[in-house]
Amino acid sequence: MPQLREHPYIWTTWLPKLLTGETCCEWSVWFKAHYRDWSKSEGDFDQSEWLMRHTALLNQQKAERAGDNRCVYVEGQNAFRLRGKAATLAGRPDLVVLDDRDATVIDVKAGREQAWHRVQVMIYQYALPLVFPQFRDVRFHGEVVYPTRTVQIPQGSLSKQFIQELVNLIRRLGSDTPPGRAPSWSECRFCDISGLDCSERIDGDHGLEDIETDAF
Repeated sequence: MPQLREHPYIWTTWLPKLLTGETCCEWSVWFKAHYRDWSKSEGDFDQSEWLMRHTALLNQQKAERAGDNRCVYVEGQNAFRLRGKAATLAGRPDLVVLDDRDATVIDVKAGREQAWHRVQVMIYQYALPLVFPQFRDVRFHGEVVYPTRTVQIPQGSLSKQFIQELVNLIRRLGSDTPPGRAPSWSECRFCDISGLDCSERIDGDHGLEDIETDAF
């Protein structure tokens, strides 16, 4: 039975796909932000295998980034909870490397490249200086590291427009008024909220049917 949270709680990884337009059902994130102990859907994702590949890549990056003049902060050391009036934004970047007045936020991804991965790192770049004193007044860069290549996020990528869109999204998700749902097979099959808590969830293969026309 879902339990109402005292204050909306938003995990960083819930936001990037909404910001990039890869998903459009804001209700699913709103629900998770406002409720805990909800029923999760069963998927075929092998989390144990993913965790092992992720950990191996993370350890490799940690070893490569270590240096005499660098401070390397790993996972739990980077965990944050940034509480605002609308909601609490929480996250845990994989690595943050501080080298004098330059800092690099690094997220490792064991799977294939996705556009929203870059946005996830940008959210970390926004939040970290607001939480940790050692990351204030530094030049922030970002990287998304894949098994075969690294995507660079240069300093200055956080535009005023990006920050405003992020803040507006957090405010909407923290609102007491739930947004409308946008159920579709393409989104619901990746959503972890089961049909017990989402009456509009679409299960099963509901691919698009070809409709014939004489217009063209």
